[in-house]
Amino acid sequence: MATTRHVSAKARDGGVSALADRWPLLGQRWPLVVYLCGIVVLHVAGTAFFGSETIIRWVDVATFAALMACGAVCIEASRRLGMPAGVSRDLLSAWWLPVALLLPPFYALLAPIPLQILLQTRVRQTVIYRRVCSSAAIGLAGLTASLVFHGNVEELSELRAAAPAALGMAVVSALLFTVINTALIAIAAHLADPDMGWRAVLWNRESLLLDGVELCLGVLVGLACGLNVALLALTLPPVVLLQRSLLHAQLQAAARTDPKTGLLNAATWQREADTEIVRARRTGDTLGLLIIDIDHFKRVNDQYGHLVGDQVLIEVAAVLRGQLREYDVVGRFGGEEFVVLLPGADTAEARRVAERLRLRIGCMAVPTDHEVITVTVSVGVAISNVHGDDLLDLLAAADLALYRAKELGRNRTCLPAAPLVASSAPAAAPIGELPGDVMDDPAGDLSGELVGELVGEAAAEHAEQGPCADAADGDGDAVRGEAS
Repeated sequence: MATTRHVSAKARDGGVSALADRWPLLGQRWPLVVYLCGIVVLHVAGTAFFGSETIIRWVDVATFAALMACGAVCIEASRRLGMPAGVSRDLLSAWWLPVALLLPPFYALLAPIPLQILLQTRVRQTVIYRRVCSSAAIGLAGLTASLVFHGNVEELSELRAAAPAALGMAVVSALLFTVINTALIAIAAHLADPDMGWRAVLWNRESLLLDGVELCLGVLVGLACGLNVALLALTLPPVVLLQRSLLHAQLQAAARTDPKTGLLNAATWQREADTEIVRARRTGDTLGLLIIDIDHFKRVNDQYGHLVGDQVLIEVAAVLRGQLREYDVVGRFGGEEFVVLLPGADTAEARRVAERLRLRIGCMAVPTDHEVITVTVSVGVAISNVHGDDLLDLLAAADLALYRAKELGRNRTCLPAAPLVASSAPAAAPIGELPGDVMDDPAGDLSGELVGELVGEAAAEHAEQGPCADAADGDGDAVRGEAS
């Protein structure tokens, strides 16, 4: 799988940031730095070893050059479309896989380098270590596929003749290439963002479909090139067309998302929320709307810098993605505000989700140079058929609830009429006992059973997370720093 993940560096200030500006890899988490360096060292060592063992033949060099030229044509043909930020997909494996199947393993290690250089110089410049590490991951995957294929297929004439055993081994080798490349990239992505679950990194239906397309293309191009290098001229146009279509779809998806957090942008969120509300009216279902605001976010920017502030936004977005269902509609509303639409949620469920998000975000730690900071959020909750029937009414009600949460000291969840759960229980209160100021419900719509359940859930969160589950100080100061 030709996958490149462009991971944002962790924000650093002071002396470390000056060094990280010159060497961006040093701005990453140290486990990621060690892992990426290990991949590159393995790639360099493999290149040196297999290079010394390989007899250079001009026919192999010509085949390698022809396949790389086809990859370069694909890149140039798609260059004007640009490349989306974040995780980007391409079909360059259609040219890397034949190298692994038709040529000695040494060439599989070299294959990613010229095309990555072309991407860096002609399409989009990024920090060099990302290109280097991507080349190393693809090269190691290609090396493994090449060793497996050539270790089981003695003569390439078997592949040219489409012998079942050779063809099956080509498919197995291509599948191995895809799995190893995916695993290497996924490990790097998880080390860069430990809050991202493995399922989110590895499991994606569209990615699996693209993997299948790449596998088929790679084997077919390999068969054509094995018969006659000139047949590459027939395989090039369909691959170019698929490459352009893939990039166009990715750019369309990028236009729907907030570039900083990867969540839906405000316009797209509003369209999808309107669609869900229309569906809820038709089916008679309820839904919940949450507005989540980071407390004292300006203080974070002023005290630690905008890079740390950006990292806080990214971390909050990661928590939201990890804690919500696939069909929940979550977006960044602007600044430090996030919005969540919960299809099918009633009042009790919306309250539970809001509290779970508040507690999880309160446990989130964002590293800076000399300390680790935590932030809290205030949440406004509105329910369809209770606080409004259309999106504007629900947004207005949730915004009113958010304003009330801010008035009452922040770090809490509120409904428009009354606050739901206060920022913290008194220190002396035993777990499971409801403090006197936790609930003010003149409407009488919150049962004692639900109150006990919510407090029990909050206590379980506190027990699971340890000291980090404590809420902000009594004065509402929601930004805390701890020496690292």
